[in-house]
Amino acid sequence: MSAQDRLTDALYGLGWSTVRKLPEPVAVRLGRTIADLAWKQRGKGVQRLERNYARVVPGAGPDRLAELSRAGMRSYLRYWMESFRLPSWNRERVENGFVAKDLHHLTDGLDAGKGVVLALPHLANWDLAGAWVTTKLGIPFTTVAERLKPETLYDRFVAYREGLGMEVLPHSGGTAFGTLARRLRDGGLVCLVADRDLSASGVEVDFFGDTARMPAGPALLAQQTGALLLPVTLWYDDSSLMRGRIHPPVEVPESGTRAEKTSAMTQALADAFATGIADHPEDWHMLQRLWLADLDPEKGRP
Repeated sequence: MSAQDRLTDALYGLGWSTVRKLPEPVAVRLGRTIADLAWKQRGKGVQRLERNYARVVPGAGPDRLAELSRAGMRSYLRYWMESFRLPSWNRERVENGFVAKDLHHLTDGLDAGKGVVLALPHLANWDLAGAWVTTKLGIPFTTVAERLKPETLYDRFVAYREGLGMEVLPHSGGTAFGTLARRLRDGGLVCLVADRDLSASGVEVDFFGDTARMPAGPALLAQQTGALLLPVTLWYDDSSLMRGRIHPPVEVPESGTRAEKTSAMTQALADAFATGIADHPEDWHMLQRLWLADLDPEKGRP
């Protein structure tokens, strides 16, 4: 393991071991302080965040984009502070930390014996939403995690999410899709973060007026298993609450090839994501390049 990898792992370990012990008001202030310092330094992440917000909020001038990026960094650090502290939250804190709108789309699908795929973008705190599902609703689910470097950091994230009641599969290795499909055929729940896929299998979608790639997995799983595909968007309240909306099901088109159906369904997901992001852009934690034109202006691909 390189010195950089050891440092990265140690910093995350410090966060989980130290921040989780802080009183909540102290953790909130610490997160905001770190966010403001990072925002003032205007590193690559902050600059990319502003460029992404410029697509989401067309016509926004420099002052508005700066205001959004500052709020975005505060939201991003709120996510991290909550994530570091989630394992120490009691049941009541988790159950009262999230309010879901149109929950019936999820519960009706599961009650009917269908599997359900929840697909969501990098909005607010998807880990808190997942902990709420396993705790408040008592519904276990399966998700995937990208393999991180160093491997010890990936192990930390897996242990963290498993501690919140999630079954976590590695994104690489080729076996995740089959396992997810089996869970869905058994009437289970699968949750996937699905607003960025730069691989060759990513589906091109129109997103805020330009082309981006999003993963085909949610649409393919719904087609192959008969599971409901439900977009989910999240946002932070001005209080300690997080809120979310479960959107109506994305239907499988009646005609077309599998690729055509997958493209149409992934576009429907992108449209639902765009609605939630446009309403709460500051809670979209996209500090990376997403649109193909930003990845390679000439070729439009990574």
